[in-house]
Amino acid sequence: MPSYYTYFISSLPMLYFGAKSPLSSERFFDMCENVISEDDIDILKRWCSLEDTCGDIHPTWKKWRAFDTALRNELVKIRAARKHKDPLKYMRQDGYTDPSIAHIAIHAHRTPSIIEAERILDEERWRMLDELSAGHHFDIDFLIVYANKLAILERWDRINSADTSSELEKVEAV
Repeated sequence: MPSYYTYFISSLPMLYFGAKSPLSSERFFDMCENVISEDDIDILKRWCSLEDTCGDIHPTWKKWRAFDTALRNELVKIRAARKHKDPLKYMRQDGYTDPSIAHIAIHAHRTPSIIEAERILDEERWRMLDELSAGHHFDIDFLIVYANKLAILERWDRINSADTSSELEKVEAV
C-alpha cells in the first residue's frame, strides 16, 4: 500500500516553469529525510541520480525515462540528418511513441536561439511531468515529479544568472 504525505506535500512551495526556484534540491532532500519512509527516500534518490535500476522499482520513473529518451532520439535524428550521419549509431532503445515528440524536436531545432530551444524542450519536459503527476497529489509519485521540476528550475536559475558576456568571450577565444 502506498504511503501518503498529505501534510508534507501541502507545505511545499508551488513550482512554476520560468519562475525562480523557491528552494534547492539539497534543501528538498533534507526536508524529505525527516518525513518520508526509507523505501520512498531510496526511490527518490535513485530517481534523481538517474539510476537505471529505478525503472524496475517505479513505473513513473520508467514512463519519464521513455519520454525523455524518445525526445532525445528525435533530436539525434534531426542532427544526424543535418550532418549526413547514420542516426542509429547514436540512438538509444526506447518504446515510447508519440507523434508530437517529432514536432517538439523540430520546433526546438529550428529556433535560432539556443537558449530559446532549450526553453522549448524544458517546457515539454515540464508538461510531461505534469501528466505523470495527474492523480498523484500526496504520494511518492508527486515527490518524484516535484524533485525533477525543482532540478529544471535550478538549471534555469544557473542559466539566468550566468555572465553571458564572459561566456561569449570564452567561446570566441576558442
